[in-house]
Amino acid sequence: MDRTALARNATEPREGAQAIRRALAVLRILAAGREDGVPLAEVVRATGLTRPTVHRIVHVLIEEGIVERHERTGRYAIGNQVPELALARPRPSRLLVAANPSLRRASTEIGDTLFLTVRTGNDTLCVDRRIGVYPIQVLSIEVGARRPLGVSSAGVAILAAMPAQDARKIVAANEKRFEAYRTDVATVMGEVTAARRLGYGKREIGLVQGTKSISTWIKTPDGRPAAAMTVSAVRTRLGPRREQEVAEILLREAGIIEQAIRG
Repeated sequence: MDRTALARNATEPREGAQAIRRALAVLRILAAGREDGVPLAEVVRATGLTRPTVHRIVHVLIEEGIVERHERTGRYAIGNQVPELALARPRPSRLLVAANPSLRRASTEIGDTLFLTVRTGNDTLCVDRRIGVYPIQVLSIEVGARRPLGVSSAGVAILAAMPAQDARKIVAANEKRFEAYRTDVATVMGEVTAARRLGYGKREIGLVQGTKSISTWIKTPDGRPAAAMTVSAVRTRLGPRREQEVAEILLREAGIIEQAIRG
């Protein structure tokens, strides 16, 4: 085999892997748009890929039923094939099973809305939500909502629990996406540093104006932060004294979940 053929054979696997990673990056952005979908220009901006590349990826995914285009709005969204593929794994994850008693217990004890968020790549994904008994509940995120790591207290907590170099790399990768959430790299890294000092993450201004959020990270047996448990409430509900009380409950339950998934 000549050198040209050898070089071509060595390059093809790398190009194939790159194409797959680009397609997955596009899918993650579309997933954040949920049923409303995402304009092509937003996908281009968020992924950093060229418009022709995104256009080509999207149309291949449409042909395969993984993506669909809304005729009325022209937006792109996850297609019907995706939930069908998900049926291959109907059982809840070990984390969800382990977290269920803690979510129930903490929700009863705290009274405000509780969320369980997992890390998926450079994003967070809400996988459970418990509504408390307090008359005013903050329903800022629905189950299935995806956000870039760093724009919520859950994302800040997860970043704070990982090595600083890894956190900086993820924050830099999400920089373009932060614009849509009115934040930036410096703000996110400042919150991550504060979370390391406190032992939990918080956002003084939540995703909804007039709210505040507190999050504790949950680590897998190998020490990686995989999830976060969050309380979101109107700001008047989370003054300094109650913030500490809520944080202690979340830290306690996060420890119980970590023990359960180790066991």
